[in-house]
Amino acid sequence: MIILLLYSNRKIGGEIKEVKGGLMILDTLGIKPNYSEIGRAYGKHRSTVKKYHNGYEGKPKTRNKASKLNKHYEEIKEKLLIPGSTVKGVYEFILRKDPNIGTCSNFNKYVIKHKLKPNKANKLHLRFETDYGEQLQFDWKEDIKMISKKGEIFQFNVLSSTLCASRLHIFCYSKNRTKEDVYRCLIETFKYINGVPKETLTDNMSSIANTTTKKFYPEYIQFCKDMGCNPKKCKPRSPQTKGKDESSNRFMSWLVPYNNEFETEEDLIKILEYLNKKINKEVNTTTGITPIMLYQKEKEHLLPLPSNKVLDSYLLDTKAIKVSDESLIYYKGKKYSVPPKLINQTIKLKELDNKLYIYYNSDLVTMHNISNKPINYLSEHYKEGLSMILTSKSEIEIDVMVEKNLKLFDSIGSN
Repeated sequence: MIILLLYSNRKIGGEIKEVKGGLMILDTLGIKPNYSEIGRAYGKHRSTVKKYHNGYEGKPKTRNKASKLNKHYEEIKEKLLIPGSTVKGVYEFILRKDPNIGTCSNFNKYVIKHKLKPNKANKLHLRFETDYGEQLQFDWKEDIKMISKKGEIFQFNVLSSTLCASRLHIFCYSKNRTKEDVYRCLIETFKYINGVPKETLTDNMSSIANTTTKKFYPEYIQFCKDMGCNPKKCKPRSPQTKGKDESSNRFMSWLVPYNNEFETEEDLIKILEYLNKKINKEVNTTTGITPIMLYQKEKEHLLPLPSNKVLDSYLLDTKAIKVSDESLIYYKGKKYSVPPKLINQTIKLKELDNKLYIYYNSDLVTMHNISNKPINYLSEHYKEGLSMILTSKSEIEIDVMVEKNLKLFDSIGSN
């Protein structure tokens, strides 16, 4: 009778707390519960009611399953603390090591859950579209510093270019940012895409534009004319006008997690090439298509490459020239000095604007004005050489000898 009074007004399918509440009342009254009768009242099996009576709380609403990312937690935390690092960059780094970590979306949720995601302010950038083959945007990503496993610091630059319609990105590694480097990287880019766009767009890059007049140098205008494209410049302090390439720069942050993960410069370049391919296979949020797929359509609208003769005229001369034991090199019937440490080494030359640029391992080591004199020693090169030979002489004596001998060399050219 008591049980009927307790449960006569209950509805089948009542909550767990109601079942446990009824059982508690029976326990208080000292009445042994009839699990079958209670089960019928609540629409549950007697064994389930018995489990509730023994302390069962029901199935948990959420499963506490260990994440596959837990084993990478410390490394994720460490990489995200590196200045310039991004969640996407760290994800790609971890994914390369462990392909089983899941999607980038889940990775991002994991980072947010563990409060590792850096906060960034939102910025407004209005979009614009260009026709296929119409425009290539490019800019330097400057003074990137990476540290090898041995602690060696590598400082370099990347010319980042983007075909606007397809969003295909091209990254070109470079030690320096001279106009010759710009020409070389653009030529490598044109070869990579197997064509030339109708126009190129960049900012007031000091190597190819006068920062005072805001106009391109005649040499760069001639370069574009020879390539077959029209040079255009974005508005000062308005990077959004070349926003498609600015957006590609965020992928440079993907490099950050590779600090202390490579050994040589060749390794570093291979990592950059790997990321370049990876980036072009990512679905673009605007087009909804991967750049590499959309490029298959855009390449049909590119202009043909110039002849190899034109392209080679802008590249550094690759002819091997060996430095003599006089610390001189021979060029067009004249001799020019280089630092004595380069004796017996092979160097490369480039003549531009009546100046002779001398490179060793892609680094500019010295520069001479083109001269009619048979022998052209720079005083610092000659002094360094004499100091190595005449070790007993004082610096003052060496300076006197340098001045005297250089005048003699100059007189040879005047006879």
